[in-house]
Amino acid sequence: MERNTLQRQDTTDRGKTIAIIAYLTFIGLIIAFVMNNEKKEQFASFHIKQSLGLALTGFSLSFIMVIPILGWVVGFLGFFLLLFLWVVGIINVVNGKEKPVPILGEKFKEWFKNI
Repeated sequence: MERNTLQRQDTTDRGKTIAIIAYLTFIGLIIAFVMNNEKKEQFASFHIKQSLGLALTGFSLSFIMVIPILGWVVGFLGFFLLLFLWVVGIINVVNGKEKPVPILGEKFKEWFKNI
C-alpha cells in the first residue's frame, strides 16, 4: 500500500515539474511538450495547453501592437493581463490545481483538446 502512495507521489511530482517548465518561456513549453510526450501526465498536459494558449495570445498581442495608438494601448493592457494570467497559472501548478486561467482558460481547453 505504501509503495502505491510513493508511486502516485512520484507521478504527481513529475507532472508538476513538467507543468512548471511549460510556463517558463516558449522554449520551456516545447521542452515540456517533449517531456510529456513519452509518458502522458494529465496534470502536465492540462497546464501545457494553458501555457500554449498564453504564448499564442502573447504572440497575437505583438501583432496588434503594430497598429498605432489604439494597438499600442490594447497591446500594453493586454500584456499586463497576460502577465496576471501567467502568474495565476504558475500558482495553480504549485498548488497542484488543474484549474484554467481566468477569462481565456476554458477556451484554451476547448481549442487544444487534441494536444
